[in-house]
Amino acid sequence: MTMITLSDAGSHEQSWQWHLQHAIRSIPALASHLGTQLNDVDQDFPLLAPRPYLDRIVSGDVFDPLLLQILPRSQENASEPLYLRDPLQEGNFITPTRGLIQKYHGRALVITTGACAINCRYCFRRHFPYGKSNPSSSDWTGIYRHLARDTSLSEIILSGGDPLILSDRQLSDITTKLDSIETIDTIRLHTRLPIVIPQRICPELLDWVSRCHKKVVFVLHTNHPSEIDDQVVDAVSALRDAGATLLNQSVLLRDVNNSSEVLVKLSRKLFDAGVLPYYLHLLDSVAGAHHFDVPELEGVNLIQQMSSQLPGYLVPKLARESPGADAKQVISG
Repeated sequence: MTMITLSDAGSHEQSWQWHLQHAIRSIPALASHLGTQLNDVDQDFPLLAPRPYLDRIVSGDVFDPLLLQILPRSQENASEPLYLRDPLQEGNFITPTRGLIQKYHGRALVITTGACAINCRYCFRRHFPYGKSNPSSSDWTGIYRHLARDTSLSEIILSGGDPLILSDRQLSDITTKLDSIETIDTIRLHTRLPIVIPQRICPELLDWVSRCHKKVVFVLHTNHPSEIDDQVVDAVSALRDAGATLLNQSVLLRDVNNSSEVLVKLSRKLFDAGVLPYYLHLLDSVAGAHHFDVPELEGVNLIQQMSSQLPGYLVPKLARESPGADAKQVISG
């Protein structure tokens, strides 16, 4: 099994907990770390970026596609009537069981935490009321009871925030309890942590993944091929060796990945690492992110260009999520 060790060079020597604690949280600190000048702007969504991710940014390049994903910009403060604080109207789907959201048949989503390892500026939950939705330890009893009673559920999605912010002891306890519910056959985790802090894929995490009797699916979030370095490849390889299925979803972002060349390279790098491209999402219209928007027609054209260069299994589905729909809308040309 490929493992990440504490003997790796540079900032990668530290544990994942260290990287969480020492993530960059201000624009002046970010400018100093990158050795470049950056404009400080007022922001209601804080800057947060861990060092392993920042180490992949080209120093001095203020248009680096990884930097653009985490750098607060003045455009975020412009008012756009069609960009909302809750673009998917998730507030309408929060169940009486705190922390549980049910939008689609057969699946339930648990908001495990409001915390992330990185604050992506286009995040559709950047305004989410986590304070009212995060389950406490006592709430989890109600969650398990609800999931066991609803026999229509076959898949449970652990989301957030990022579920891998939780300790491995907590995650082991959660997956063990889900393992005991007969009607559930798949546990899915939506996470960016293996990409932004690959040290998170540690022996303790691999232990509970390998012990789980249900199918375990990690849906990673990678937007650009430069996000995938040797440390990330080692991390996802270890997850795969532990028995997890690995998928990737990206968000189509202006000036970041709205290029067939970039998207083709991303699909190839993902597949080389053992991760299957899954979705390419059109931007959710969340307040503060309008400057990332790529029109649907451009997205369709990009998928067509990818299809002419890649086998079908490496072309992600172009998708949009609409409030109240029975499923995500897959868009074809």
